[in-house]
Amino acid sequence: MTQTPSAAAAPVKQKSRFPKSVPFIIGNEAAERFSFYGMRSILTVFLVKQFFNPSGNAAFAQQADAHANKLNHLFVMVAYALPFVGGMVADWFTGKYKLILYISMVYCLGHLLLSMLDTSLTGFEFGLFVVAIGAGGIKSCVSANVGDQFDASNQDLLSKIYGWFYFSINAGSMASTVAIPWTYKNFGPQWAFGVPGILMGIATLIFFLGRKRYVKVPPQGVNRNNLVFITFYALTHLSQKKPGETILDIAKAAYDPEKVEGMKAVYRVMAVFFFALAFWAVWDQCLSEWTLYAAKSDLTISLGFTSFTMYPGQVSTVNTIFLMLFIVIFNYGIYPWFEKIGLKPTPLRRLGTGLALTALSFVVIAFTHNSIEHGGTPSIWWQILAFMILSAAEVLVSITGLEYAYTHSPKSMKSTMTGIWFLVVSFGNLITALVNGFIENGGWWARNLKGANYEWFFVAFIMVFFIVFLFVSPRLKEHNYIDNPEPVKNQVIADTHDL
Repeated sequence: MTQTPSAAAAPVKQKSRFPKSVPFIIGNEAAERFSFYGMRSILTVFLVKQFFNPSGNAAFAQQADAHANKLNHLFVMVAYALPFVGGMVADWFTGKYKLILYISMVYCLGHLLLSMLDTSLTGFEFGLFVVAIGAGGIKSCVSANVGDQFDASNQDLLSKIYGWFYFSINAGSMASTVAIPWTYKNFGPQWAFGVPGILMGIATLIFFLGRKRYVKVPPQGVNRNNLVFITFYALTHLSQKKPGETILDIAKAAYDPEKVEGMKAVYRVMAVFFFALAFWAVWDQCLSEWTLYAAKSDLTISLGFTSFTMYPGQVSTVNTIFLMLFIVIFNYGIYPWFEKIGLKPTPLRRLGTGLALTALSFVVIAFTHNSIEHGGTPSIWWQILAFMILSAAEVLVSITGLEYAYTHSPKSMKSTMTGIWFLVVSFGNLITALVNGFIENGGWWARNLKGANYEWFFVAFIMVFFIVFLFVSPRLKEHNYIDNPEPVKNQVIADTHDL
């Protein structure tokens, strides 16, 4: 009897393993975020008490608060404008590893200056600028460096490592917003600004210790096919525009036509990002203006079985708690439920809902601020309620924005879109800094934005964006590069009707 030879046994797939560089990246990110958010948790309160209104004179309170808020938002503006520059420098000249290491040293220097120059406003402002260079310079490279560590053998673990990466960010920020306000209260500003500097030093050391384990992608040299060069060429050659062409099509004469088509996708996504500007103009106020309101509130937390008193800078800790909670609730509860009833939670719908919730959180803060202005001491639970609403809005706007940038831009443009997203954060803080600058200088703004009118102004600001969004969003042209990675050139993309 002839026996049929058995088929060759299927090869057993080797189990994917995390790169050995992962612990160093996670540890570095947790310590760096501790340093950044720890410093910010006390920044506004410190500026008012140390420099702008040390005597606590009620007559100067509004101008002092506005000055501190303006400086805080200018700091954030610089920190979030630089990732776009840092990403290009790393890609073109230094590579990610060298840029992260060297700029981290600058970051440490900035923290050292803050702790040493706490009695000199000029010196302290310079320290803030150096910290902003450090935080912003490495921001776009750190997350991209995570992806560089993976290849085809373990790319299935990429989502898990980004989950741990995000966890390390929140763990670091949560720990710092509890510890640093306590340090400031009990040991003073030098230690309160010094401890974040120590953590940034540890972050740099952890990153350096992993140097032999990193996959280091070398710099690629100056890439002419980028947003800045292509846009500049198109705008300076408008006379060459042919009938039926878009302005960017002009650049196809001198640049890669495929890259030019990619730039069109970038500008389509930027049209959506424009509406997120309203969110970022107000979000960072929860770490500046809201901290000042918390200092004038009843900070006692009673939970039935126990009670304790919080420090003003610790209140923002609830944002991290709510955020991590809502990520799970929205992804595994709310979004699937809406899908089930036939109402798809598209990115544009999420963004619009997030804007409405952002405005609602500021309505709550407006009533809290009004109570303070009239001599009341509102319970900190009202601010916690506002944080809960704002955290839900953050899931709907911030996380959705990053997802939209990734799915609606071609592969070669994804890093560019991340840098532009950070620029939106920067411009949002610039708007708030300008408003506080007008209040600080007195005049019409100071009279009309006194007290809770400040919050009502931003409620109106957000609602203008929201109303315009309702009309514009159905007409926004979209192209999802995950669903359809290769669009047909010169094809007119159909208008979507997501809202």
